[in-house]
Formats: sequence, C-alpha cells, structure tokens
Amino acid sequence: MQVLERAGGGRSYTVVWPDCTVDAEADSYLRPFEGSGSQKTYAYSLVDHLRWRVREGLTTETIMMRDLHRYMGAVGAHVPMPYGQPWRVPPQRPYGASALQVAAACLKGFYLNACASKGVNNELREALAVTRLPTRVDRDRALLGHVKTSMSANPLAPKRPPRRRHPKMLPDGAKEELRGVMNTARDEMVLQWLSDTSLRPGGLAGLHLMDLHLRENAACGECKSPHLHVCHRWGNPNRAAAKIKPDWKVVDGVVTGGEIYRASPAMISSYFKYMTTEYAKHATGHGMLLIQLAGPNLGEPWSADAARGMLRRAGRRAGLAGRITPKAFRHQITNDVLDVTNGDSMVAKAVGNWASARMVDEVYGHPDLHSPEFTAALQAVWGEDE
Repeated sequence: MQVLERAGGGRSYTVVWPDCTVDAEADSYLRPFEGSGSQKTYAYSLVDHLRWRVREGLTTETIMMRDLHRYMGAVGAHVPMPYGQPWRVPPQRPYGASALQVAAACLKGFYLNACASKGVNNELREALAVTRLPTRVDRDRALLGHVKTSMSANPLAPKRPPRRRHPKMLPDGAKEELRGVMNTARDEMVLQWLSDTSLRPGGLAGLHLMDLHLRENAACGECKSPHLHVCHRWGNPNRAAAKIKPDWKVVDGVVTGGEIYRASPAMISSYFKYMTTEYAKHATGHGMLLIQLAGPNLGEPWSADAARGMLRRAGRRAGLAGRITPKAFRHQITNDVLDVTNGDSMVAKAVGNWASARMVDEVYGHPDLHSPEFTAALQAVWGEDE
C-alpha cells in the first residue's frame, strides 16, 4: 500500500506492485473515497486480499464466488467449506467481527467496479449483485421507505453477532482515581473534557483553538451556552480527524457548523489552566489545541493515539482494572444521562451526538437489576409489598 502526501496536508492511499507501478483496478476503486477515512481502511483490506489472490494464482477474470468465500474463511470467517491454508498466521490474528464486515464490503465493491469497468466475469457480478427484502429498520431510515421493495445485500458478509447490550463502562470511581495520577495540565484537561462530553479521541485531538466558543452568546449564534465545534479536517498535521462529517465553515473568522458539544464550567477551568501554563510555553503557532509537552517534537500537535496511550498508562498507575479507553467515557456519560432523565433517550441522543435515539434505547436503555424501581416492581408482582 502506498501513502500519498497531498499539498493541502492530507493523505491519499492506493495500491502499488513491487515494481512501483500502480494497480489500476485498486486505484479505480479507491479514488472515489478521496478525503475520507474509508479510503485508508479499504486500502489496507484490499492489499491483503490482493496478496492472497496472487498466492492463489487468481485474477479478476478468473476468480469466482467460491474463491471469495475461501478468502473470507482464511482470514477468520466461519464458512461451511474447506478454505485451504489459513492466510493470517501468528503473530497475526484472524479478523474480528467488525473487520470481517469491512472486508466483505470492500471485496463486493472492488469486484463490482473491476468487473464492470473491464467487462469481464459476468458470473461473479451477478452473484455479488444480490438483494434482500427491507426490514422495518431499513424502511424507517430511508426517505419514502414505505415504498421500498428491496435492499442491496452482501453474500460475503458473515452474520452479525448480537449487539452487546451492556457496553463497557468505566470502573467504579475511575474518574477520581485518574485525576490523582495525571502528570500535566493537558492530561487533566483531556480527562475533564472526556468526562463531561461524549467526545471521540479523533475529534478531541483534531480541535483547533478557533473551534472553541467557551463563552456565553458566541458569535456563531448556534448555541447560547459555552460550547465547541468538532469539525472534520482532512489535513490536520497530527492526522486526527472527526468521525462524523457534518458541514462546517468559517464566516468572518467564526466557525459555524460541525458537531456541537456543550462545555461545562469544569472544562473551561481546565482549559484556562492548560492554556496559561503549558500551552503558553510550548505552542508553535499551528493553532491546534493539544500539543506535545516533551521530546523532539515539543510544541507540535498531539495525536489521538497519544491520548489513548496516556489514558492507558494513567489507568495502570491508578491500579484500575482493565484498559481505560476514551470510548468508555462516551458510554459512561450516555448511561449517566439516561439515569438522571429517567430513560429519556432523546436527551441522551442529543448529549452524545448519537445517530439515533433508537440505538441509544437499545444499547443503554436496559433496566438496572439492582435499582429500587426494579426491586419495587418485582415485589409488587410477587405480592410482597402488602
């Protein structure tokens, strides 16, 4: 896989052969994903498959549906057929459920594009271009969903495992324990901002100072309370990028749009402590919020991976069980909001910038088996409250 540095600071991804010639089929498939994180993900998945295809002596003209199922089995999927020699051998691990879904989507798109552009292998095209009946969820999500009669399907995709209804939360007392082991004002700010919002690490590490409207009645006019705008930028020097990509723009030097997160007084206090101490000493004028405080790149933007590593090490110093991840904070605040709002999934959706209230209700809306309300309901049914 070849990484291409763009003039605007972004990166593109393509696939090349050992003699440095570009694989035309792969490049044609990846080019429409320019500027998105999907291009990198699909490029990694595709180059692995193309290496397997070379070993098997197959080409776009000769590969069949059975071969694609063999590949999926070789990388970790359960397929009811012999697939030959495993492709991912130690220290590599078989793909997990999410990676298998990505690989299936990548293979379907790649071969539909390659076969159509070259006019070959109509049998494979027909086998991949299958449909299914729409579900109720499909109809609810689609415009004019009530008139839909079919949906695109992927015969390579393994069956999805059941969604875990109990996402991994922070250990009891984790926030207080972590505050006691933070080494810098920057780390304290990161902990506070993750605790009081549902920020993802890519969005947090990708923040610029101009995205922060930490005062009442900011000029953007989109939120009266202190808030921040998480904007997807392709060319951040630390490669951090927001996962969600709503439109945003700068009007007269003021950022508008993007994902909006309310800021708590504690977040603002930690921000000023960081800005007046560590940031003022080491910032290099790049305009990003989080900076490195040691090493040869002192003052340069801090990456999302570095933030994950900081939390992992802090969890070890605090003696907390398990691995502390930014996602656990996002799960925790959603669960806490549901608790204080008596299960109002619409409020939790807005606080966490989740895609839908239904997803929040399915994942986080389960009852607490030890709550007084749950106990009282059972006692009433059992007749023990008389």
